[in-house]
Amino acid sequence: MSMPVRRTRNEGALERQRGWARSPLAEFDDLLNQMGGLLESTVGGTMPGAALAAWTPSADVSETDESYHVQIELPGVSRQDVDVEVSGPELAVSGEIKERERKGVLRRTTRRTGRFEYRMRLPSEVNAEGVKASMSDGVLSIDVPKAETTKLRHIEITEAGESGGR
Repeated sequence: MSMPVRRTRNEGALERQRGWARSPLAEFDDLLNQMGGLLESTVGGTMPGAALAAWTPSADVSETDESYHVQIELPGVSRQDVDVEVSGPELAVSGEIKERERKGVLRRTTRRTGRFEYRMRLPSEVNAEGVKASMSDGVLSIDVPKAETTKLRHIEITEAGESGGR
């Protein structure tokens, strides 16, 4: 049995933004995270075999007129251990945090190890050739430019007499 990832959110369900960034199953995911946190706090640690399943790191997604910007928390992860792929409107980030060799008996651990995977479907077509990724201070930043057809274009409105028409 695998344990769900525990995430802490400071906002209430009614304060969350509604729109494309919110998954239809997000409330279910939140409930699983809360149940996993409760189980972890009472049992103390993760269950055997939980490291075999991929876990999802915390991320923020923002949008501008030109691109989508994704920031994923991956503390202690080297950029060589992360794989970023874009296929159509889907972004996939995967990798692995390897267990460190320790001396002595490990009494408790709350750090995530093992395979991780973050996937999201972007709401419009993107320019896959222009995707850029960088890593700094344990945060992976990915800039996914929108395709030319989906960029917002401002249209200036003129007076009917100015265009020399009628």
